[in-house]
Formats: sequence, C-alpha cells, structure tokens
Amino acid sequence: MSGNARPITLIGDPVLHRSLKEVTEFDDALRELADDMFASMYAANGVGLAANQIGVDLRIFVYDCTDDHGEQQKGVVVNPTIEFPDRNRTLDNDSEGCLSVPGPYAEVARVDHVHCHGFDLEGNPISLHGTGQLARCFQHEADHLDGKLYVDRIPAKARKQVIREYEARKAEAEAAS
Repeated sequence: MSGNARPITLIGDPVLHRSLKEVTEFDDALRELADDMFASMYAANGVGLAANQIGVDLRIFVYDCTDDHGEQQKGVVVNPTIEFPDRNRTLDNDSEGCLSVPGPYAEVARVDHVHCHGFDLEGNPISLHGTGQLARCFQHEADHLDGKLYVDRIPAKARKQVIREYEARKAEAEAAS
C-alpha cells in the first residue's frame, strides 16, 4: 500500500470545526493526499476519513466499509454533496464513533440510505448510493467537511458524557507515557 500515515487531528483543533475549501486542482498532490488518507485511516482502524482529520483544509474523504448487503465498498469522494431521499427513508439510530474523538461511542440517528455526489481523483463526476454502514459513513464524513463532528448531532447531555469520557482516556494515556 502506498501513502504515509499521518497523525489524526483531535477534537478542539480549529480545522475540525469549520467548513473546508473546495478542491480545485485534480493533480498528483491530490492523489498523494488520498493515499495518505487511506494509510492514516487504516493505521487508526477506521472505515472513513475526511481530510481535516489529518489537518488538511480540503473537501475530500476516503472510505472502506460495507453496505447493508455486506459488500465491501472502497473509494474517494472529492467535493461531495449528500442527497437524502424524499421518501421511503428511515432514521437508523446506531452506535457511532470517530477517529478524531478516540474512544467513546454514542447513539446517532442517520438516514438509512443516501446518494453521494462528487468527483473522483481525476475530476470526473461520480454518484454513489450508500446503504447501511456505508450510508452512515458518507453522512459522517460529509459532516466533517462542513465542520461538524458526530458529537454535534447528539443531545447536550450525551455530548458532555462523550467529551468527559474522551478527556478521561486522554488524561490516562498522557499519565501512562
């Protein structure tokens, strides 16, 4: 596998809390970034990763997870937009975590299937349909590109609990090192 794993940006870093810049150059640097993003995601045992999770202010994410048929799906989406179905959609309330908030998980309601539109690494338009974990991943990563974390989608009490758990784990890790 090519690419270099980069450190994961953690909650509180400003790049995680703002809308990111559109990609305008579809070049070797973008392909290298995508390779680094995959390497970083795999090193952290993730299923999706947005560019700001490695400190890059660009609208691109990578994913490698299953859909609701158990089929493995892997790819890159540049400048994504999420389209929610007008009807026949259900909210799926399931446990969700984030590499930028390592450790705690919380129940997050997400639409059970979505369309994700954007571009591939060559600048060609793509349109993907996500179901199951893939739909959740598309929504989670697109949220990152808009400066939102999964904790922004849960009730305040649950959010405070997740942050407390994250901070306790971080303090334990720092004390151990």
